[in-house]
Amino acid sequence: MADLLASPEELARLSALLERGGLAAIPTETFYALAADPTSETGVGRILALKRREAARPLLVLVASRAQLGPLGVAAAPRTLDRFFAIWPAPLTVVLPLRAPIPASREAFSLGVRVPAHAGLRELLARVGPVTGTSLNRSGEPPCEEADDVARQFPEEIDVLVDGGRTPGGLATTLLDATAEPPRVLRAGAFPWP
Repeated sequence: MADLLASPEELARLSALLERGGLAAIPTETFYALAADPTSETGVGRILALKRREAARPLLVLVASRAQLGPLGVAAAPRTLDRFFAIWPAPLTVVLPLRAPIPASREAFSLGVRVPAHAGLRELLARVGPVTGTSLNRSGEPPCEEADDVARQFPEEIDVLVDGGRTPGGLATTLLDATAEPPRVLRAGAFPWP
C-alpha cells in the first residue's frame, strides 16, 4: 500500500478505474474489502455478482472524513455526526439517513458508513474518495485476510489488488443503526458498543 500512496500516477489510475465501475481489493482493520465507487451502478453490480449476494442488500461505504459524507447525500444531524466522529476511526459501521438512495444503498434512504481504523486506508480514501467496504468473500464464506487469498480466490474478478499484507481478521465491524434513537446494534462485532 505504501508504494501506491507514494505514486500520484497510480492513485490517479485507481481513481479512474473506480469511476469506470472497476473493483479493487483493499485491506481494512479487519479483512480485505471490495472497493467500488458507491455511486456507480456498474461497480456495485459487479460486487453483488462476485459475492453472489441479494441485489437488495446494501453495501457499506468507507470514508476518510466528514467532508466526504455530503457528496454521498448523508443527511444526519450535525449532533449525530459529532457523536460518531468523536469515536472514529474505529471498526464501527453506522447506518445514517440519506437524502436520496445511491447505488450502494440499494434503494434505501440510509447508508452504512465507517471511518476505518487503518491509517493507510484512510490516506487512500482521502485521495481517491469514498469506496464501498464490504468484506471480500462469497456470501456465507469466510472473508479474505491476506492478499494471497484474494489473488488465489478471485484471479479474474478483481481489477486491482492493493496489497496491505495480512489483515488482523477477528470479528467483523460492529454495525449500528443510528436512524433510530437510541441507536441500536444490528450486528455485534469488533467495536464494543455500550
